[in-house]
Amino acid sequence: MKLIPLQDRVVVKMTEAEETTKSGIILAGSAKEKPQIAEVVAVGPGIDEGDKKVAMNVQVGQKVITSKYSGTEIKLDGTEYIIVKQSDILAVVE
Repeated sequence: MKLIPLQDRVVVKMTEAEETTKSGIILAGSAKEKPQIAEVVAVGPGIDEGDKKVAMNVQVGQKVITSKYSGTEIKLDGTEYIIVKQSDILAVVE
């Protein structure tokens, strides 16, 4: 199955949370922070606001930082994705 987002929506796949700290301490599952860096999997066509079109600023394959706890989580073919609005993407990671 394939996800095709509508309007100004973006489908992202979250990266894995760090399992160890920089000093080598292994974190328990409850101590891990929810990751905010994700990879863009699919991008919608954008949205029309009146007589002008709002373009999408991200592309498939880019790494982005999303707002914490934003979007709608879904599971498709055993993989977890989050569908967010473009406005919930805070930055592109280069």
